[in-house]
Amino acid sequence: MEYTQAAPANPGIDDETPAPTRIYVDADACPVKDEIYRVAIRLGVPVSVVAGNFIRVPQDPLIERIAAGSGMDAADDWIAERAHEGDVVVTADIPLASRCVKAGADVIAPNGKPFTEQSIGMTLAVRNLMTDLRSSGEITGGPKSYSPRDRSTFLSTLDQTIRRIQRRRAEQAQASEQG
Repeated sequence: MEYTQAAPANPGIDDETPAPTRIYVDADACPVKDEIYRVAIRLGVPVSVVAGNFIRVPQDPLIERIAAGSGMDAADDWIAERAHEGDVVVTADIPLASRCVKAGADVIAPNGKPFTEQSIGMTLAVRNLMTDLRSSGEITGGPKSYSPRDRSTFLSTLDQTIRRIQRRRAEQAQASEQG
């Protein structure tokens, strides 16, 4: 398999033609990578699988592996610099989700929960509170275990999100051709 080194963001994008929808995967601890690959291949959507170091991905022209480097938040920074409106980001990392939502991307947690402009502020506040409680010695428990229902919800949410983006882009293209 080929190894792809992280490249700088591409600054010269034509503002008239939106870049194709892309799925960015925060891959280091993502439990739904196989599901993402299946949906992406079925719908013809390119995927960037971003990790700190080497990660195995299927050999498919739609799937690229990005080794963002081992620096603190290197994979998160790589994704946040590139994600924009019309893209989908899959992550359980709440600060990364916040950055991508602010950039206009659709963000989905591996359990299928979408992060939105309306929900991200409260989600980030709860995360910070729990971090503070853990650092002060409080026992807060861990996340609930990943269930088959979470996987099913994720698949449904990812499929619906991509189809919604594709419909919106088709409508925009049709409107610009008519107007």
